[in-house]
Parts: sequence; structure tokens; C-alpha cells
Amino acid sequence: MSEKQILIFGAGYSGKAFARAGKDAGTILGTTRAAEKFEALRQAGIQPLLFDGALTLEISDALEKTTHLVVSVAPEEAGDPVLNVARQAIAKMPALEWIAYLSTVGVYGDHGGGWVDETAQCRPLSKRSMLRVAAEQDWLKLGRDIGRPVAILRLSGIYGPGRNALVNLENGSARRLVKPGQVFNRIHCDDIAGALWHLLKHTSGGIFNVTDDLPAPPQDVVTYAAELMGVTPPPEIPFETAQLSPMARSFYGENKRVANTAIKAAGYRFRFPDYRSAFDHMWVSGNWRDGEARSPMKRS
Repeated sequence: MSEKQILIFGAGYSGKAFARAGKDAGTILGTTRAAEKFEALRQAGIQPLLFDGALTLEISDALEKTTHLVVSVAPEEAGDPVLNVARQAIAKMPALEWIAYLSTVGVYGDHGGGWVDETAQCRPLSKRSMLRVAAEQDWLKLGRDIGRPVAILRLSGIYGPGRNALVNLENGSARRLVKPGQVFNRIHCDDIAGALWHLLKHTSGGIFNVTDDLPAPPQDVVTYAAELMGVTPPPEIPFETAQLSPMARSFYGENKRVANTAIKAAGYRFRFPDYRSAFDHMWVSGNWRDGEARSPMKRS
């Protein structure tokens, strides 16, 4: 088999974690809308390409040799930005073996705190989640049309180095909003990377909830992080009186516990099955700020 060439459309936080986890797996290219992000992509082991909604000659050339396609670009009102300009080119990719599309558990909508798995009906409430459902269907249809497996990864709230409650406590932005009965799932970026590599290795298609085992109230996560740091957690704020953006408030309009049945059935084992194990690791290793290992912050 020839060497893998992986192209990531939208090589952001999750895409860089995926690349770092597979630096020796082949050639990895990734797109960004801003040339000033090129160096950060290179540091993650990604050859950078510009993509701002147009199919450039560079991207067309990359598609010719790409064996595995990872799509992490949000849909727009006009549809999926990648499919809008590159559907025909992707359909004709001579070396393509597998496609992954990073979606969101938001497609399930509100289930009143009940459990959902991959068999649950999608009942999206927000416009952005409705667009995600449509984009999922478009990618699955393309896969059927060209006879290639498409893996849909429905992700919960993403966290990891540089993006977590420890950082928020340190910079003073952490809040403990309390809405009785509200829970959220989460997923560490290393497990997004791990799940992607697992599915890529096995050329697996289908729908997979890539999420942790412990849906929990958001204020509990902040409290746990504060305990690790030896600092006093911020006061609890009732949800009704909290100052929130419309988007932030909309997240609290959806309450569900998301099961990760399919990815486990596919043989993947989570590195961080819950936020406690992840925070313990980040704190002890000292890589919670930006991924660079350092000593944990001194307890106050």
C-alpha cells in the first residue's frame, strides 16, 4: 500500500491534535483561512494550505494524491463549504479510501436529560445544528455515490490543553452557572484524535458519538479543577440571572446524556473516559495551558 496522504479541511484545534498524534503515519496537509496560522500548523506536523471557500490549484493538486479526507469545517446557510466547491473533485479523487466528517452531538437536540445513542432520532433545535444534520446527510450521500466509507464523528464539548477550566480559573474567566438537572458531555482533543486514527486505520464508516462516559453539570467541572489547583472556586450563579450570549444560552436549552456505543463497539478505548481523569493528567503533566509540559501551578 502506498503511503497515506491525509488532507484536513479546517485544521483547527481538533485537526492539530489529530496531526500531532500521527506524525509518522504519512503526509498530512491541512487548510486554514489565514496565512498567519501557517506556522502553528507546521508545528503540529501539517503542511498548510489556504482555503476560504474556493477550490485553488494547490488544493486540487493535493486532492489528486490524498488517500484520507478529514472535514472539520462548519456548514453555512448555503451548505457545506467544502462540498459546495469540491464535490466533483472529491468524487474523482483517484486515491481516496476514506472520509471523516466532524459533526456535533447538537444534532440530537433536547432529550430532557435522557440518554441518546447513535440510533436516536435527530431533533436539532438551533439553526447551526440543523445545518449540521444536512451536512452529515450530504457527506453520507457522497460516500454512497462514490462507494467510499464515510465516518461521521458527533463530538461533544471539546477541551484539552489551552482550552479547559484550569486555564479559565487562572485567567479569571471561569464561572459556575447552575441550572438544576443540566448536564453536558465532553471530549478531550486527544480522544478525538484517537478515535479518528482508529476509524482511519480500519477504514470504518458510519455514525459515531465521540464523547466521554460521564455527562456532568458544568459547575462540577469548575469545582473539580479548583480543587486540583488548590484555589477557591468562583461563586455559583443561577442560570436565570446569568449574563450569557444568545449562543451560550442556546446550549443550555438542550439537555441530554450522550452514549458512545458505536465507537466502543468499533474497538476504540478512550484515553480519558471522564473529565476527572483528563484533568488529573493535565495537572500532573503540566500541559494544561498550551500543550507544553511544565510544572503545575503552585497551590495558593
